[in-house]
Amino acid sequence: MAEDVTGVRHSGPAATLRATARALLGVAAVLTVVAPAAAVPATAPAAGGQLAGAPAAFAPADSLARGDQVRDEQWQLDELRAETAWRTSTGRGVTVAVVDSGVDANHPDLVGQVLSGRDLVGPEGGAGPDPVGHGTTVAGLIAGRKDDKRGVVGLAPDARILPVRVLDDQNRYDDALIVAQGVRWAVDNGARVINLSLGGGGDSPALAAALDYAFVRDVVVVACTGNLATSSNSKVWYPAREPGVIAVSGLERSSDNLWSGSITGRATVLTAPATGLVGARPPSGYWRVQGTSFAAPLVAATAALVRSRYPQMPAGEVVNRLLATARDLGPTGRDDRFGYGVVDPVAALTADVPPVTANPLDDQTSPGVVGFGPAPGSADDDRVAGAGTDPLGLTAPRQQTRWAARPAGAQDDSAPERLWTGAAIFVALVTGAALMVRRFRQRVR
Repeated sequence: MAEDVTGVRHSGPAATLRATARALLGVAAVLTVVAPAAAVPATAPAAGGQLAGAPAAFAPADSLARGDQVRDEQWQLDELRAETAWRTSTGRGVTVAVVDSGVDANHPDLVGQVLSGRDLVGPEGGAGPDPVGHGTTVAGLIAGRKDDKRGVVGLAPDARILPVRVLDDQNRYDDALIVAQGVRWAVDNGARVINLSLGGGGDSPALAAALDYAFVRDVVVVACTGNLATSSNSKVWYPAREPGVIAVSGLERSSDNLWSGSITGRATVLTAPATGLVGARPPSGYWRVQGTSFAAPLVAATAALVRSRYPQMPAGEVVNRLLATARDLGPTGRDDRFGYGVVDPVAALTADVPPVTANPLDDQTSPGVVGFGPAPGSADDDRVAGAGTDPLGLTAPRQQTRWAARPAGAQDDSAPERLWTGAAIFVALVTGAALMVRRFRQRVR
């Protein structure tokens, strides 16, 4: 027995070295397989540029493969059973206003989909149709072209986008009156659905009046609930919490779990996919994004599908149909985390839903603004726009109408984070193995 133990002891370093080598080779092999998948480019500018922190960019020669990859990665279309929904409706004949940072109508996935819009921010049109890419990504999720097998396809691919730029080249704006003007302009120029992937902490009577203007004129309004990372508090953003608006929170990729970055609360109405989404990025590239900014347009697209399928259906009934057919998540019925549940385009198009006479989200309690009640507020909110002698804020000076409007979405950098995590684990394993070998050698001596 002693000889056996001694034999094991003497053969220990060699055996350990072989085992360690095999283990390290195994880890290296795993990293070789996993790392490229984790490092899928977050952006692919046509000119070969690259965002800070982005792991790589595709060269123009890779554009065809990139297009195929983009189409394959649009998991939200499978999750929402888009192919089945398209048998009934593709959104044809419906105009969706994207009140955002602008929309690049020349992006390959949006050519022919974008109507002439309005820029309320940039002097003489600003630096470009969409200097930051946020609105273009939103537009692609709604109405990206479906006439080929490449790039981003929207959930309502035959809808038309009406771009209204209200966010500046820093992807924000501090005057709620600009957003209110954008909403009114969109209504006056044919929008039947309005998407607001932006918001802030403070209420705005001017924007409330503009939203009421939209409701009275039979327009469905969708807004994001906001992201924790870009908010000073955890209350659902405004205008999402305005009664009558469909407030949309976000889900994790391919799951029924709420995305950890979502703001939720009593005002939450619906949820939709919010992470691991691949979107169109100006001028002709793509990036992976996450945020409730990108969940909201999936609900707006569903509203467009319904409005196309039932062109005579009033906006209030469209809203009710989306709520009644949502797939319930969490506690039975509406709750503060998921609202009525995840939007279900197929059910919204095909289910038998009893008609209603009004938007079920609109409390209609405000005596001064038709069809709108006051949005819930608190003492720590930003100053209300136009408070005092001008209750709607229409003539208040700029310093009285500051309102931090910002998008609820950003580039999804989770992939490079996973890559660096894997690299750190690899270094730790190598270091630990070296220490073990050294210790065995010392014992042998």
